[in-house]
Amino acid sequence: MASKSIYKVIFHNQGKLYELYAKEVYQGELYGFVEIEELIFGENSSVVVDPGEERLKSEFADVKRSFIPMHSIVRIDEVEKEGSGKITELSSKGDNVTQFPGPIYAPGKDS
Repeated sequence: MASKSIYKVIFHNQGKLYELYAKEVYQGELYGFVEIEELIFGENSSVVVDPGEERLKSEFADVKRSFIPMHSIVRIDEVEKEGSGKITELSSKGDNVTQFPGPIYAPGKDS
């Protein structure tokens, strides 16, 4: 019996880069969104606690399914085993301008 796939999903949200691991990733019924189900968090020992992963666990504690906008997705990889999820602050280097999401499809040229 083949093992279930595990996906690493990287997306940006409110100036932060999220890295999550999930068992199910697919285009959902909501147009323009990717659905992520069955989030996986690593098992930490009681001695070592990863604060980044703890933030993710608390943020997604009661989440059954998450809908991520397509334009926010940076990358989706199928991996052999899960790693530790994390949230990374994006460096602004003094910029106070946020990129506005672009269109999903560019308008076609007239024939």
